[in-house]
Amino acid sequence: MTDAEKLSLAGRNDLEQAIAFASRFRGRKSIRTAGDIMATLTAERIVERLEDSEFVVVRKAPGVGAAPLGRGAEKR
Repeated sequence: MTDAEKLSLAGRNDLEQAIAFASRFRGRKSIRTAGDIMATLTAERIVERLEDSEFVVVRKAPGVGAAPLGRGAEKR
């Protein structure tokens, strides 16, 4: 299976959570410059703009034996 075959479309919720997380943390260390609500609102606006501009975001499948991470993980 090639790398391109392992890709799937990223869901809107997954993308919003990833952007909001990046706004609140640097690695595992919390950044105190953005509040949780502001990070979430900003992420929603960014995803909305990406959709309006017809961007497609894909995500790589988890590795073999890797547990899916994140609150939005779905059972496959």
